[in-house]
Amino acid sequence: MPDLLIELFSEEIPARMQGKAAADLKRIVTDGLVEAGLTYASAGAFSTPRRLVLSVEGLSGESKPVREERKGPRADAPAAALEGFLRSTGLTKDQLELRDDKKAQVYFAVIEKPGRKADDIVAEVLEGAVRNFPWPKSMRWGNGSLRWVRPLQSILCLMVDEGGATVVPLEIDGITAGDTTEGHRFMGAGRFAVTSFEDYRAKLWRAKVMLDAEERAAHIWQDAVNLAFAAGLEAVEDRGLLAEVAGLVEWPVPLMGRIGDDFLHLPPEVLQTSMKEHQKFFSVRNPKTGRIEGFITVANVETADQGATILKGNQKVLSARLSDARFFWENDLRVAKAGMGDWLRGLEAVTFHNKLGSQAERIGRIAALARGIAPLVGADADMAEQAARVAKADLRSSMVGEFPELQGLMGMYYAREAGLPEPVALAARDHYSPLGPTDDVPVEPVSVAVALADKIDTLTGFWAVDEKPTGSKDPFALRRAALGVIRLVLVNGVRGSLLSVFGKGYAGVDAADLLAFFHDRLKVFLKDQGIRHDVIDACLAMPGNDDLTLLVKRAQALQSFMASEDGTNLVQGFKRANNILAQAEAKDGVEYSFGADPKFAEGDAEKALFNALDVAEQAIGPAMRSEDFAAAMGAMAQLRAPIDAFFTAVQVNSDNAIVRRNRLNLLHRIRAVCGGVADLTRLDG
Repeated sequence: MPDLLIELFSEEIPARMQGKAAADLKRIVTDGLVEAGLTYASAGAFSTPRRLVLSVEGLSGESKPVREERKGPRADAPAAALEGFLRSTGLTKDQLELRDDKKAQVYFAVIEKPGRKADDIVAEVLEGAVRNFPWPKSMRWGNGSLRWVRPLQSILCLMVDEGGATVVPLEIDGITAGDTTEGHRFMGAGRFAVTSFEDYRAKLWRAKVMLDAEERAAHIWQDAVNLAFAAGLEAVEDRGLLAEVAGLVEWPVPLMGRIGDDFLHLPPEVLQTSMKEHQKFFSVRNPKTGRIEGFITVANVETADQGATILKGNQKVLSARLSDARFFWENDLRVAKAGMGDWLRGLEAVTFHNKLGSQAERIGRIAALARGIAPLVGADADMAEQAARVAKADLRSSMVGEFPELQGLMGMYYAREAGLPEPVALAARDHYSPLGPTDDVPVEPVSVAVALADKIDTLTGFWAVDEKPTGSKDPFALRRAALGVIRLVLVNGVRGSLLSVFGKGYAGVDAADLLAFFHDRLKVFLKDQGIRHDVIDACLAMPGNDDLTLLVKRAQALQSFMASEDGTNLVQGFKRANNILAQAEAKDGVEYSFGADPKFAEGDAEKALFNALDVAEQAIGPAMRSEDFAAAMGAMAQLRAPIDAFFTAVQVNSDNAIVRRNRLNLLHRIRAVCGGVADLTRLDG
């Protein structure tokens, strides 16, 4: 069985597109081969800045013949139906067969497809893949019609078996497939022929090309760590930047340089962001001081002077970039030390949303909300309001204008320079958090108050102007904001009514509808933590479901209870009691809730259930008042055996009307006692 090697060689492919492009090439080609009747053992895809590569092992040499029968229209069907069937099969009428089928004659098409050689199929599939490749952006060049991300220069397409390597006959837009490629743009020695994937990979290495992106990334990081360690420093890990840089070079050569003393006073995040965004440099930190003191750049070429010239040029450009950052920082400091008033006034002219006013108006709402939320999170109300009023001031700063990703963080630095209390500075840094499901959650009380106020204002505001998420569309990231509120509340154990907090937000909001949205988000959050959907529903049906901490505490206890044998069996007994009671109430047209009298109990099982309910009520009541749901459910579990014994020994619908009514009232006690913990009717099973 032959192996297949494909290389599509072009001008530089943007780093952000390479990984998906390699995966797309593998998917499109292998799917096409299989659909055409070929099989294969394994496939691997690779990418460098100038090539996409696919290696397929154990490809079948030809496809098997295929015989397919397709049922068509009846013989007396309209002519249009027959014409459509003929078009779909590619046959003529005289090639069809008439067969008896039930009460009529029906046309059948017998389609026979002979087997095809693998190289013919490969040529067809690869041409289709190249001509219809799903690049996010593509271009045409010269006089051809082919579109590719950058001008495609050559195609290598080999079938390799025991007899050697043969080129698959293929020509696309004037580019004829061959068995040659070329190595590094500067360090390679022209084109060379290859005979297999192993030969191809080995010769690329000698021509200064590392084919595997993960190998390039590992090499970059290991060299970066070693260079920093040798200087008594440490490289700052950045996985996103590492993946990007691995897509910029075919032969990575990490080099380390130093940042000029004139820039070391800048905040480390400023240095790190400037170097990453503008020059794709890794930061190097002094572990003793925490300062960023160096950088690592990754060259794409080895030089006789070990990169000295490259470093010199990079440091010159870096100095210019950092001079800009220093100018922004020093200019911003003057405004910060004056109290940030210029920035706050400037926000009056910045529109937040055309229906929700300016940023300054929004800040006023957030400040009022933060003051109202402060007591719930143990924060000083005055400080929470102060923090909310300055948290977004850095949006008008020069530094955030240049690097928007530093908003909040720069607010912390500027608040400190303004002489504001440290909790205010930290709130400026943290009030956007958490942005995602894995982000750290603020725990400082003032930070929590402002972060909650920021997100709740967003939600109540857009709810009030009817800009809610619909389907997969959520242009204002309201689902993310709701998840942020949920995580802030749960991590910090915040207690209180969300409905009352919504009432402090934007006027005109439908608080009940917004709470339902929160409940939907909470369901997703808790399901990810392994809590059953029916358990969540059983707790949502209880009073106080706008206190998320209470709600989750109840759900966790019920989940644990339902994982036990007692829990499962008790719910079955409860549902039996509830069903019998509901049927009797519907039949009799009355509600059996007037209290069961133990004097009408007959037999030990019935008397034992009365006693067990008395004991359970005495334990469950205090446990519920103290919100000890685990204890309440533990007490409820003690009802399992008495309820089971009752239904085994007792016929509820007795012929004696008094006894029947008393027993139905007893079932109501079961429903009331258990229903006070959670709505067990909503549990599955």
